[in-house]
Amino acid sequence: MRKAVVCILFLLQFVFVRAQLVQVEYNYNNVGDCIFGAHNQAKTPLYLHMWFTNLEYTSFREELPYIKRLDPGYNSLFTLARESEESAPQFIFEIKTFRSDPTPNVNPDFPYLVPFAPGTEIKPVDVNSIAGFWGPEEPKGWKATGFSARPGMPVFAARQGQVVEITGASRAGNSQNWYNTLTNAITLLQPDGTLIIYKNVVDKSNQLKLNQKIQAGEFLGEVTAGAHELVLVIYHDSLSSTSLQFIIPTFLTEPGKTEIVNSAQTIKVVHPDEVRGLEMTKKEQRQYLKK
Repeated sequence: MRKAVVCILFLLQFVFVRAQLVQVEYNYNNVGDCIFGAHNQAKTPLYLHMWFTNLEYTSFREELPYIKRLDPGYNSLFTLARESEESAPQFIFEIKTFRSDPTPNVNPDFPYLVPFAPGTEIKPVDVNSIAGFWGPEEPKGWKATGFSARPGMPVFAARQGQVVEITGASRAGNSQNWYNTLTNAITLLQPDGTLIIYKNVVDKSNQLKLNQKIQAGEFLGEVTAGAHELVLVIYHDSLSSTSLQFIIPTFLTEPGKTEIVNSAQTIKVVHPDEVRGLEMTKKEQRQYLKK
């Protein structure tokens, strides 16, 4: 009877997660331990929050809350060890997925690069709206950083990131896969699990690819025709709220100095190697910084 119950629970869970972009599956080994894995059916990384509403004949030994970054394809999760001679582990679980880390470890002092060519003089501007972020309504408590710009100006990554969305003048495809509804924007997933949108930037060369790793200070695109500012929006999901959490970063405004920028400033852009290399591996430093 217990084997039948376990089988039924498995089928119920399979039906529950099948309609989502993440499918959690599990198998019992020959000693009765239960091995979990997950398939991310999206083209870009997702974050899985998983929790058990019922757990018998075993214990969950992972750190709570259980948040796991899932790359596209199959990902190993964890093993529930059999702790009873009576039965293998039995359980009921639920899952939720996010585009960004819902519990990121954000360093408010991390030095973002001003995303223009070194030596360029740039003025920050106040951002009055991020209309179109997701439909007609602006998200609550939004924050953004703007820089005055001219069409065609080259734009460089303010921090290392992984390309997760590239949009031109219009959108197409399944909206389930969208990160936002902005056009002429490039979105990167940053190492701390936050997302950054470079609004009013286009990849005219068509060199960017989904999941491509971009280094700090690396060329990203150019300011689109008709735009007079570059807008950066940095945000992440929240485990405890349905509202997105927005971040105002500190920028490297001159060698050795970081600050939140304001419209009274004029900044001469610097991209020192010691800042560019902060999130690079030793191999990447040799490749990009010739070290």
